[in-house]
Amino acid sequence: MVLKSQVEWALHCCAILAGLPVGKYLPTKDLAELHGLPKEYLSKALQSLSQAGIVTSTLGPSGGYRLAKAPADTTFLDIVEAIEGNQSTFVCTEIRKNNPCRKAGTRDGKSCAVARVMWKADQAWRASLRETSLADLVCTLEEDVPAALWKETFAWVTART
Repeated sequence: MVLKSQVEWALHCCAILAGLPVGKYLPTKDLAELHGLPKEYLSKALQSLSQAGIVTSTLGPSGGYRLAKAPADTTFLDIVEAIEGNQSTFVCTEIRKNNPCRKAGTRDGKSCAVARVMWKADQAWRASLRETSLADLVCTLEEDVPAALWKETFAWVTART
């Protein structure tokens, strides 16, 4: 399974937006500059997040994006599904029915064994993403990112809000 690069972009942008001061918005151009991304492509990811109710936007000189709800109320799965949709990562096309040794018109009592394993894996993957919120991510970043870089990054962000 390969997710769109927009998923990575959206997760990183939401992590930054989670640290914005109350009532402040960060413009797309600044999110794009911070992450070294093309603004036009990032805009599409941000629009998907907006349509899903994960971020909210405003126009004007102090416009941009911010989270629509508290970081603890947004999960990784919310963000992934905003970009990728909520379809299963596996689609069974029933190729087992092409087996030349099968009698014509044979009906199977159960879904395909391969599909069952893959659907179970998809459910586990989604459950894991559902368990991790943006607040959890921020806590991890506070531990992982050197303090000086963390402080400098948010000073840079805050200066642009």
